Amino acid sequence: MGATLRALRALVLLTGFHLLGLVLLALLGALDWAAWLWAPAVWALRTYAVSFVLAVPVVRGMLMLRAPRDEGLAGVPVTGAEEPRLWEAVRELAALLGTRAPDEIRLTADMNAAVTEDARLLGLLGGTRRLYLGLPLVAGLTEARLRAVLAHELGHYAHSDTRLSGITERSRLHVARTVERFEEKSGLKVAKERARQERKSARRVARGKTAKEVDTTGVGFTYRVMARIYTAYGRFSMRATQSGSRRQEIAADLAAARIAGRDATASALRALPALDSAHEFYLNSYATLGVEFGMLPSRGEVFGGVRHLLDARAGELAGMRADLPAEPATPYDSHPPTAERVAAIESLPDDGRAAEEDRPAFALLASPEEALRAVEDATLTPDALRMRRLDWPDLVHESMTARYVRDTEALRAAIGEQAEAPAAGAEGLRWEVEAFLDAVDAGTVWDLVDRLPRSEEAAAATGRAAREFARSSLRRELARLLTTALAVDGRARWQLSWSAPASLLLPDGYAEELPAALDAAIEDRPDTERLRKLLAAG
Repeated sequence: MGATLRALRALVLLTGFHLLGLVLLALLGALDWAAWLWAPAVWALRTYAVSFVLAVPVVRGMLMLRAPRDEGLAGVPVTGAEEPRLWEAVRELAALLGTRAPDEIRLTADMNAAVTEDARLLGLLGGTRRLYLGLPLVAGLTEARLRAVLAHELGHYAHSDTRLSGITERSRLHVARTVERFEEKSGLKVAKERARQERKSARRVARGKTAKEVDTTGVGFTYRVMARIYTAYGRFSMRATQSGSRRQEIAADLAAARIAGRDATASALRALPALDSAHEFYLNSYATLGVEFGMLPSRGEVFGGVRHLLDARAGELAGMRADLPAEPATPYDSHPPTAERVAAIESLPDDGRAAEEDRPAFALLASPEEALRAVEDATLTPDALRMRRLDWPDLVHESMTARYVRDTEALRAAIGEQAEAPAAGAEGLRWEVEAFLDAVDAGTVWDLVDRLPRSEEAAAATGRAAREFARSSLRRELARLLTTALAVDGRARWQLSWSAPASLLLPDGYAEELPAALDAAIEDRPDTERLRKLLAAG
């Protein structure tokens, strides 16, 4: 479908939204007219009131002439003087595609690349073009693959996709805002009715009567009906436009293959799902490991640290690139499944430009480290920027230690009820371990264990089964408290690994002695001497 037909379709869908509003207003007017002719005065007034409150969201949606502008642009803008190699590559690719290069390049913290255009007059006139380039994405690509990604994005400019997206987005926004207003009014009406019934029930209870169950069935029904009408139109609009979006993606892929090469484009497409999964895992497991304790990686490593994960798990990522994920396709997807896109590119004739491992894409940046720091400063919240910064080994050790200290709070609180620790920190933890072992020797430790959170299965167990659950809990809590004390006083240290979970490095001999010492402490006739020796060693 050409640009003219796509523009016409988008305009028809936007016009359809307003026509739907006019039809609904006409139906409400017809209902009011019928009530004026045949309904009693009281019912006619109620009908007028209902029609009015239903008409307000419809009229507001129709009068929303333009989409609100974003409060601020994402990322850090870079000029040709600051990043000459990147700008040179982008301008070269734009020239090969026969389109105007972007006016701005903005570096972001996303595992993504995207283009926008501030088009005017419903897309008839072009506007400011912006290319958004995520540094985590650059970190995971070679230069050839990045050129393929950039060619894909610039292909959207060449096909006028960005100029026409504003009309489509406006239609979707009109529908979404109208549905949101109807659902909000429905929710308020339900909440008001619930509060009224709860007050009535409270008065009944005060008089010694049984409270009635709150029932809001049917409340806000008219609002929900209106919302469903607009939702149905929104789904129709989405199906109509997203099919075009999928064709645009395929066309941009083909443009990238023509400019950057078939194999480089297919290789980039294969890499994207793996990089996206790796980035999400990195953010959850590494970058934000110490956030709840007020700690972050060194400046520039919050988003740049993903490089270490990608290097350490290169083999795993290669397997993910070879075995593309099965993605269920729906009519509302904006992109075709990755496997389908890769198959379309790999089915093209060989262009003689075999994908070769070339230099990292970061080579296109003048100073990747400075860029990472600048993006981090522009992206993180003020509270995050004020957090402690640690290098990766210290961050992992301190974060994991703080997590273990937190996880032993319930046990240490139970110990503290019997006697208060004489000091805080490492000395206090050592005293708590000693107090716990004293309770084991005295046979009172089971009272402590009973106060700790238990699983549903453990709570329901009786007899010997309950005893075994308690014994297992005792061993786990002993091990956790002892290793926490060792980590806090520095004798044990959490080890960073980019290819596996963090592991605790115990002092020499502990790994061999600790399991047997724990087993001895939870026997029917406990022996804590071995644990006490381990605690005292070093």
